[in-house]
Amino acid sequence: MTEFFQALLDPDLVFLRNALFLGLIGSLPLGAVGTFVVARRVSYLAAAIAHSVLGGIGFALYSRQVLGWSWMHPMLGALLAAVLSAGLIGWVSLRAKQREDAVIGSIWVTGMAIGLLFIARTPGYVDPMAYLFGDILLVTSSDLWIAGGVGALIAGILLIWHRQIVAVCFDAEFAAIRGVRAEWIYLLLLLLTALTVVILVSLVGIVLVIALLTLPPAIAALRARSLGGMLVAAIVMNFLFVFVGLGVSFSLDIPTGPTIILIAAAVYLVLNGVCRIFTR
Repeated sequence: MTEFFQALLDPDLVFLRNALFLGLIGSLPLGAVGTFVVARRVSYLAAAIAHSVLGGIGFALYSRQVLGWSWMHPMLGALLAAVLSAGLIGWVSLRAKQREDAVIGSIWVTGMAIGLLFIARTPGYVDPMAYLFGDILLVTSSDLWIAGGVGALIAGILLIWHRQIVAVCFDAEFAAIRGVRAEWIYLLLLLLTALTVVILVSLVGIVLVIALLTLPPAIAALRARSLGGMLVAAIVMNFLFVFVGLGVSFSLDIPTGPTIILIAAAVYLVLNGVCRIFTR
Protein backbone atom coordinates (compact mmCIF):
# COMPACT_ATOMS: atom_id res chain seq x y z
CA MET A 1 0.00 0.00 0.00
CA THR A 2 3.02 2.30 0.39
CA GLU A 3 3.41 2.35 -3.38
CA PHE A 4 -0.25 3.30 -3.68
CA PHE A 5 0.10 6.31 -1.37
CA GLN A 6 3.17 7.44 -3.27
CA ALA A 7 1.36 7.00 -6.59
CA LEU A 8 -1.49 9.23 -5.40
CA LEU A 9 1.03 12.08 -5.10
CA ASP A 10 2.56 11.42 -8.51
CA PRO A 11 1.50 14.27 -10.85
CA ASP A 12 1.54 11.89 -13.84
CA LEU A 13 -0.98 9.44 -12.34
CA VAL A 14 -4.04 11.66 -12.62
CA PHE A 15 -6.28 8.69 -13.47
CA LEU A 16 -5.56 7.13 -10.07
CA ARG A 17 -6.62 10.25 -8.17
CA ASN A 18 -9.67 10.57 -10.40
CA ALA A 19 -10.66 7.00 -9.52
CA LEU A 20 -10.25 7.69 -5.80
CA PHE A 21 -12.27 10.91 -6.00
CA LEU A 22 -14.98 9.10 -7.96
CA GLY A 23 -15.11 6.45 -5.25
CA LEU A 24 -15.44 9.14 -2.59
CA ILE A 25 -18.23 10.91 -4.51
CA GLY A 26 -20.05 7.66 -5.24
CA SER A 27 -19.86 6.31 -1.69
CA LEU A 28 -22.54 8.71 -0.40
CA PRO A 29 -25.34 7.83 -2.87
CA LEU A 30 -24.35 4.16 -3.04
CA GLY A 31 -24.52 3.78 0.73
CA ALA A 32 -27.67 5.88 1.17
CA VAL A 33 -29.72 4.60 -1.77
CA GLY A 34 -28.38 1.06 -1.30
CA THR A 35 -29.73 1.06 2.25
CA PHE A 36 -33.24 1.78 0.98
CA VAL A 37 -32.87 -0.76 -1.85
CA VAL A 38 -31.93 -3.49 0.64
CA ALA A 39 -34.65 -2.43 3.09
CA ARG A 40 -37.30 -2.45 0.32
CA ARG A 41 -35.89 -5.71 -1.09
CA VAL A 42 -35.74 -4.53 -4.69
CA SER A 43 -32.15 -5.54 -5.44
CA TYR A 44 -33.28 -7.48 -8.51
CA LEU A 45 -34.88 -4.34 -9.93
CA ALA A 46 -31.68 -2.41 -9.27
CA ALA A 47 -29.72 -5.10 -11.12
CA ALA A 48 -32.03 -4.84 -14.14
CA ILE A 49 -31.59 -1.05 -14.22
CA ALA A 50 -27.81 -1.38 -13.94
CA HIS A 51 -27.47 -3.87 -16.79
CA SER A 52 -29.71 -1.93 -19.16
CA VAL A 53 -27.29 1.01 -18.84
CA LEU A 54 -25.09 -0.57 -21.52
CA GLY A 55 -27.67 0.47 -24.12
CA GLY A 56 -27.15 4.13 -23.27
CA ILE A 57 -23.37 3.81 -23.22
CA GLY A 58 -23.36 2.11 -26.63
CA PHE A 59 -25.63 4.78 -28.09
CA ALA A 60 -23.43 7.56 -26.69
CA LEU A 61 -20.25 6.05 -28.16
CA TYR A 62 -21.95 5.57 -31.53
CA SER A 63 -23.32 9.13 -31.50
CA ARG A 64 -19.91 10.63 -30.79
CA GLN A 65 -18.12 8.72 -33.54
CA VAL A 66 -20.78 8.44 -36.27
CA LEU A 67 -23.20 11.33 -35.69
CA GLY A 68 -20.56 13.75 -34.47
CA TRP A 69 -22.34 14.51 -31.19
CA SER A 70 -19.22 15.38 -29.21
CA TRP A 71 -21.35 16.45 -26.24
CA MET A 72 -22.81 12.95 -25.84
CA HIS A 73 -20.62 11.64 -23.03
CA PRO A 74 -20.89 7.87 -22.30
CA MET A 75 -21.89 8.70 -18.73
CA LEU A 76 -24.69 10.93 -20.03
CA GLY A 77 -25.92 8.12 -22.27
CA ALA A 78 -25.81 5.76 -19.29
CA LEU A 79 -27.79 8.28 -17.25
CA LEU A 80 -30.53 8.57 -19.88
CA ALA A 81 -30.78 4.79 -20.29
CA ALA A 82 -30.90 4.24 -16.52
CA VAL A 83 -33.70 6.77 -16.03
CA LEU A 84 -35.71 5.28 -18.93
CA SER A 85 -35.23 1.75 -17.60
CA ALA A 86 -36.22 2.80 -14.07
CA GLY A 87 -39.44 4.29 -15.42
CA LEU A 88 -40.29 1.20 -17.47
CA ILE A 89 -39.42 -1.23 -14.68
CA GLY A 90 -41.38 0.82 -12.15
CA TRP A 91 -44.43 0.90 -14.42
CA VAL A 92 -44.18 -2.85 -15.06
CA SER A 93 -43.87 -3.73 -11.37
CA LEU A 94 -46.86 -1.55 -10.48
CA ARG A 95 -49.18 -1.96 -13.45
CA ALA A 96 -48.34 -4.92 -15.67
CA LYS A 97 -50.66 -7.91 -15.35
CA GLN A 98 -48.35 -10.43 -16.99
CA ARG A 99 -45.44 -12.06 -15.16
CA GLU A 100 -43.42 -9.22 -13.69
CA ASP A 101 -40.12 -11.11 -13.57
CA ALA A 102 -40.28 -12.06 -17.26
CA VAL A 103 -40.96 -8.48 -18.38
CA ILE A 104 -38.22 -7.04 -16.18
CA GLY A 105 -35.82 -9.71 -17.44
CA SER A 106 -36.60 -8.74 -21.02
CA ILE A 107 -35.83 -5.07 -20.27
CA TRP A 108 -32.56 -6.21 -18.67
CA VAL A 109 -31.32 -8.19 -21.68
CA THR A 110 -32.74 -5.81 -24.29
CA GLY A 111 -30.70 -2.92 -22.89
CA MET A 112 -27.52 -4.98 -23.01
CA ALA A 113 -28.24 -6.23 -26.54
CA ILE A 114 -28.86 -2.69 -27.82
CA GLY A 115 -25.61 -1.52 -26.26
CA LEU A 116 -23.57 -4.31 -27.81
CA LEU A 117 -25.06 -3.63 -31.25
CA PHE A 118 -24.24 0.08 -31.06
CA ILE A 119 -20.70 -0.71 -29.87
CA ALA A 120 -20.26 -3.18 -32.75
CA ARG A 121 -21.23 -0.45 -35.25
CA THR A 122 -18.98 2.20 -33.69
CA PRO A 123 -15.81 2.82 -35.76
CA GLY A 124 -12.57 1.89 -34.04
CA TYR A 125 -12.08 -0.64 -31.27
CA VAL A 126 -14.34 -0.31 -28.24
CA ASP A 127 -13.93 -2.97 -25.56
CA PRO A 128 -17.35 -3.68 -24.00
CA MET A 129 -15.61 -5.52 -21.15
CA ALA A 130 -14.26 -2.20 -19.88
CA TYR A 131 -17.82 -0.96 -19.35
CA LEU A 132 -19.15 -4.28 -18.07
CA PHE A 133 -16.43 -4.81 -15.45
CA GLY A 134 -14.90 -1.35 -15.11
CA ASP A 135 -11.61 0.19 -16.16
CA ILE A 136 -9.69 2.64 -13.99
CA LEU A 137 -8.37 4.35 -17.14
CA LEU A 138 -11.91 5.29 -18.17
CA VAL A 139 -12.32 7.68 -15.23
CA THR A 140 -11.85 11.25 -16.42
CA SER A 141 -12.25 14.71 -14.92
CA SER A 142 -15.56 15.13 -16.74
CA ASP A 143 -16.78 11.94 -15.04
CA LEU A 144 -16.08 13.58 -11.69
CA TRP A 145 -18.11 16.67 -12.57
CA ILE A 146 -21.06 14.59 -13.78
CA ALA A 147 -20.85 12.28 -10.76
CA GLY A 148 -20.65 15.27 -8.43
CA GLY A 149 -23.73 16.86 -9.98
CA VAL A 150 -25.70 13.60 -9.87
CA GLY A 151 -24.56 12.93 -6.31
CA ALA A 152 -25.68 16.40 -5.20
CA LEU A 153 -29.07 15.84 -6.86
CA ILE A 154 -29.49 12.49 -5.07
CA ALA A 155 -28.51 14.02 -1.72
CA GLY A 156 -31.02 16.83 -2.20
CA ILE A 157 -33.85 14.44 -3.06
CA LEU A 158 -33.07 12.26 -0.05
CA LEU A 159 -33.05 15.25 2.28
CA ILE A 160 -36.49 16.33 1.05
CA TRP A 161 -38.26 12.96 0.81
CA HIS A 162 -36.33 10.67 3.16
CA ARG A 163 -39.24 10.29 5.61
CA GLN A 164 -41.61 9.19 2.84
CA ILE A 165 -39.01 6.82 1.38
CA VAL A 166 -38.42 5.23 4.80
CA ALA A 167 -42.17 4.79 5.29
CA VAL A 168 -42.64 3.13 1.90
CA CYS A 169 -39.62 0.86 2.39
CA PHE A 170 -41.02 -0.60 5.62
CA ASP A 171 -44.77 -0.65 4.97
CA ALA A 172 -46.08 0.78 1.71
CA GLU A 173 -49.73 0.02 2.47
CA PHE A 174 -49.67 1.73 5.86
CA ALA A 175 -47.80 4.69 4.34
CA ALA A 176 -50.51 5.02 1.69
CA ILE A 177 -53.20 5.03 4.39
CA ARG A 178 -51.35 7.86 6.14
CA GLY A 179 -51.47 9.94 2.96
CA VAL A 180 -48.08 9.12 1.43
CA ARG A 181 -48.21 8.70 -2.35
CA ALA A 182 -46.59 5.29 -2.08
CA GLU A 183 -46.46 4.49 -5.79
CA TRP A 184 -44.75 7.79 -6.64
CA ILE A 185 -42.24 7.33 -3.81
CA TYR A 186 -41.53 3.82 -5.05
CA LEU A 187 -40.85 5.19 -8.53
CA LEU A 188 -38.66 7.89 -6.96
CA LEU A 189 -36.61 5.18 -5.23
CA LEU A 190 -36.08 3.41 -8.56
CA LEU A 191 -35.07 6.72 -10.14
CA LEU A 192 -32.54 7.31 -7.36
CA THR A 193 -31.23 3.79 -7.93
CA ALA A 194 -30.83 4.55 -11.63
CA LEU A 195 -28.91 7.76 -10.90
CA THR A 196 -26.72 5.99 -8.35
CA VAL A 197 -25.61 3.05 -10.49
CA VAL A 198 -24.38 5.42 -13.19
CA ILE A 199 -21.88 7.17 -10.91
CA LEU A 200 -19.43 4.27 -10.51
CA VAL A 201 -20.00 2.47 -13.81
CA SER A 202 -16.64 3.60 -15.23
CA LEU A 203 -14.77 2.43 -12.11
CA VAL A 204 -16.31 -0.96 -11.23
CA GLY A 205 -18.46 -1.63 -14.29
CA ILE A 206 -22.12 -2.31 -15.01
CA VAL A 207 -22.08 -5.91 -13.77
CA LEU A 208 -20.29 -5.16 -10.50
CA VAL A 209 -21.78 -1.82 -9.45
CA ILE A 210 -24.86 -3.58 -8.09
CA ALA A 211 -22.61 -5.31 -5.55
CA LEU A 212 -21.49 -1.97 -4.10
CA LEU A 213 -25.14 -0.95 -3.94
CA THR A 214 -26.17 -3.98 -1.88
CA LEU A 215 -23.17 -5.52 -0.06
CA PRO A 216 -22.25 -2.59 2.26
CA PRO A 217 -25.88 -2.11 3.43
CA ALA A 218 -26.17 -5.88 3.89
CA ILE A 219 -23.02 -5.85 6.03
CA ALA A 220 -24.27 -2.86 8.03
CA ALA A 221 -27.63 -4.58 8.59
CA LEU A 222 -25.88 -7.39 10.49
CA ARG A 223 -25.27 -5.15 13.53
CA ALA A 224 -27.05 -1.84 12.92
CA ARG A 225 -29.81 -0.96 15.39
CA SER A 226 -31.48 1.68 13.22
CA LEU A 227 -31.89 2.55 9.57
CA GLY A 228 -29.85 5.72 10.10
CA GLY A 229 -26.95 3.76 11.58
CA MET A 230 -27.16 1.27 8.73
CA LEU A 231 -27.05 4.13 6.20
CA VAL A 232 -23.99 5.81 7.73
CA ALA A 233 -22.14 2.50 8.08
CA ALA A 234 -22.90 1.62 4.44
CA ILE A 235 -21.49 4.96 3.23
CA VAL A 236 -18.27 4.53 5.24
CA MET A 237 -17.81 0.93 4.10
CA ASN A 238 -18.34 1.84 0.47
CA PHE A 239 -15.49 4.32 0.57
CA LEU A 240 -13.24 1.93 2.51
CA PHE A 241 -13.86 -0.85 -0.02
CA VAL A 242 -13.09 1.48 -2.92
CA PHE A 243 -9.96 2.85 -1.23
CA VAL A 244 -8.56 -0.53 -0.20
CA GLY A 245 -9.56 -2.12 -3.51
CA LEU A 246 -7.77 0.60 -5.46
CA GLY A 247 -4.66 0.16 -3.35
CA VAL A 248 -4.60 -3.63 -3.68
CA SER A 249 -5.30 -3.60 -7.42
CA PHE A 250 -2.60 -1.00 -8.04
CA SER A 251 -0.02 -2.84 -5.91
CA LEU A 252 -0.74 -6.27 -7.46
CA ASP A 253 -1.52 -4.96 -10.97
CA ILE A 254 -4.91 -6.64 -11.15
CA PRO A 255 -8.33 -5.30 -12.33
CA THR A 256 -9.77 -2.72 -9.96
CA GLY A 257 -13.51 -3.44 -10.18
CA PRO A 258 -13.37 -7.16 -9.34
CA THR A 259 -10.84 -6.46 -6.57
CA ILE A 260 -13.15 -3.97 -4.86
CA ILE A 261 -16.10 -6.35 -5.07
CA LEU A 262 -14.15 -9.38 -3.82
CA ILE A 263 -12.98 -7.42 -0.77
CA ALA A 264 -16.57 -6.37 -0.03
CA ALA A 265 -17.85 -9.93 -0.53
CA ALA A 266 -15.11 -11.38 1.70
CA VAL A 267 -15.95 -8.95 4.50
CA TYR A 268 -19.65 -9.80 4.19
CA LEU A 269 -19.04 -13.55 4.31
CA VAL A 270 -16.68 -13.31 7.28
CA LEU A 271 -18.87 -10.97 9.32
CA ASN A 272 -22.01 -12.91 8.45
CA GLY A 273 -20.34 -16.09 9.67
CA VAL A 274 -19.12 -14.42 12.88
CA CYS A 275 -22.58 -12.99 13.60
CA ARG A 276 -24.16 -16.39 13.12
CA ILE A 277 -21.69 -18.00 15.53
CA PHE A 278 -22.25 -15.45 18.30
CA THR A 279 -26.05 -15.40 17.93
CA ARG A 280 -26.48 -19.14 18.43
